[in-house]
Amino acid sequence: MHTSDGRRPKLAIERIGGREIRYAVWKARPGSGDRRPILFFNGIGANIELMSPLAEWISDRDIVTFDMPGVGGSPPPRLPYRPWMIARMTMRLLDHLGYDKVDVMGVSWGGGMAQQFAFQHPSRVGKLILAATSPGMLMVPGEIGALSKMANPRRYFDTQFMKDNFRALYGDEENSAGDHADRISPPTRRGYAYQLGAMVGWTSAPFLPFLRQKTLVLMGSEDRIVPVVNGKILAGLIPRARLEIVAGGHLFLVSRAAESVPHIKAFLAESDVDFEAKRAA
Repeated sequence: MHTSDGRRPKLAIERIGGREIRYAVWKARPGSGDRRPILFFNGIGANIELMSPLAEWISDRDIVTFDMPGVGGSPPPRLPYRPWMIARMTMRLLDHLGYDKVDVMGVSWGGGMAQQFAFQHPSRVGKLILAATSPGMLMVPGEIGALSKMANPRRYFDTQFMKDNFRALYGDEENSAGDHADRISPPTRRGYAYQLGAMVGWTSAPFLPFLRQKTLVLMGSEDRIVPVVNGKILAGLIPRARLEIVAGGHLFLVSRAAESVPHIKAFLAESDVDFEAKRAA
């Protein structure tokens, strides 16, 4: 899981906020200067290794992420949990690692967690990046065929199922399927069920107007799971948000990294003046 410049993440399993959690920290390459770290919330059932390509593309900042309970190397939870509980645990993980303020990024299911964390702990968040995500229960759903396959945990346990259904699931070419499937570590069935259940009845819509962070909403033009209209809803409800649409399906951050990551890097680097100018354009 090391990058091409030789950076390897620190991987550890520790008890954080009453839960055993496996986390990873990629340190910025030497000489990168003093930039805010990125806290990354992954998608449902997704282990740390699935987001490791992001560390290849964004090397000038520390990146922190972790496996949700029952996913990857984190032991399964004994009891169900709610988003506010994971947000509180995440704050304690940042305390444990010595990080004060971070830029927060979430993709798909993790985008909901990113919204919850930004609302619950606003003083810990600089900028907010929401990719391929929605306001939760009030989302506009995607295609039934893609959603039914998305809810099936078989995509994590059966490599051939993933490859056969990759385009139907994610709207991207099948040549992206092999690398993605090779990095998968299947979640436990309880972990996957609790992660699904965590968002039942949850929506960020009531609190989005109270978010004050500069926010980039990134959506894939061919996303069959979370259609672009959900990004328009997010950008319309968050006061300081900008919507950008990139080519690709639900996994555009991985399958179209060369096109999508520059949007993220430009957003993280831009000044308040540049941000407001782009919003007004």
